[in-house]
Amino acid sequence: MAVSYMLLLVSFMNVLRDFRVSSCIEQCKDKPVFTPTSLAVMYGDSASASCVVCNGCEGRLETPLGDKEENGTTVHWKVDRMTEWDPNIQCYYLIHGTDDHCCTKLPVTLYQPPKAVSISFLNHNGPMLEASQYTLECNVENVAPIKNLDVMIYKGETLLGHLQSGSQHKKPVSERFQLNVTTTEKDDGAHYWCKAKLQLGPDGPESPPVVKSENISSTVYYGPRLLGPANPDPVTVTEGDTLQLNCSAVGNPSPSYTWTVPSGSPQPASGSILTINSVHFEEGGTYACHVSGKRTITVDFTVNVQGNYLPYIILGVIIGVVALLIPMFVGYRQYYKKKRTGRYNLKDVFSLQPRDTM
Repeated sequence: MAVSYMLLLVSFMNVLRDFRVSSCIEQCKDKPVFTPTSLAVMYGDSASASCVVCNGCEGRLETPLGDKEENGTTVHWKVDRMTEWDPNIQCYYLIHGTDDHCCTKLPVTLYQPPKAVSISFLNHNGPMLEASQYTLECNVENVAPIKNLDVMIYKGETLLGHLQSGSQHKKPVSERFQLNVTTTEKDDGAHYWCKAKLQLGPDGPESPPVVKSENISSTVYYGPRLLGPANPDPVTVTEGDTLQLNCSAVGNPSPSYTWTVPSGSPQPASGSILTINSVHFEEGGTYACHVSGKRTITVDFTVNVQGNYLPYIILGVIIGVVALLIPMFVGYRQYYKKKRTGRYNLKDVFSLQPRDTM
């Protein structure tokens, strides 16, 4: 029975002491000084600090864990394994002539890096559509303190968003961070990932704890998008030349092509390029290329086939040249014949014969 009373008395004295210290004065003139002035400790690691009070004062330390050594104006504290998420560690002394205590609290940040970080598209699996909005979700598990956490979401090496929590929980919690994105053609095949970093300031480790997620890749359905004009200019081609029409496009899935051709043309094979090696006059008209993918685009080509008059022009030139050369040739022959006739006159021939001598 006496033992029970003794235990009750000790408990009451501890409560009374805690009450007195917890209501201590922090704005007193000669405040106790901790070295270091604050701590950032990873859960389960060791920690230590010392406190010095004013000369002639007797320092005391209140702590829920660890060992303390109180020696006059100096108090030493150490713990082998820090496991208290919100420790109330304070150094104090009794102000002379009063019942008040002058005290200083040691700010301690007990942290735990995320156990896991992952990323996904919220409520979506499979291919996405361009110009549509989706939500990226970065899930961070069992991290503390959550208020010191920075979450960054990336596409490749491009930072898309920087997120923080509004929670004040000091113990480990899990939280999902969301970011809305609108997809474009360029996002097809892109890699998304996120990382969580604990920002612990100068008290934390030199390299802040960072945990990254795995990459996820995206498939975006887009297009088709034409590589050429949607309304091409009319095409004029000479009969007998090669006709080539191009309605190439890009898209995911890859576009397919069908052609509607004038009635005088043979049905071409499917493909983005239509080729007729020797076009005929009756093959002029409107050629329609139907490009199909996520949607269908039609490109109309107006083809004008003009006659090939070059052979006739060449023939006319030849005939003209011949018609010009024939009279010149005949005239020349007449002129030449006349010249030769005048040169060998019959009279002159007889006059050249020798005479008989008597």
